[in-house]
Amino acid sequence: MIAIKLTQVGNSVGAVFPKEALHELGVQKGDTLYLTRSPDGAMRLSAYDEAVQRQIDIGERLMDEHRDVFRALAK
Repeated sequence: MIAIKLTQVGNSVGAVFPKEALHELGVQKGDTLYLTRSPDGAMRLSAYDEAVQRQIDIGERLMDEHRDVFRALAK
């Protein structure tokens, strides 16, 4: 298990990743990480994944195209 420390960064909160975690994720300073929920409800932190990006793009497109439907369902 690798511990990730949260720290204050201005008005936000940042995460401090040890070198071992960066190596395991295959990322470096400036890269983007994705936090997603798996079907069993667990949270997953991963580096860029083309499949995840495609899902995000599709979701954003659907939300834009069917904004009125999502608003009605949210009521």
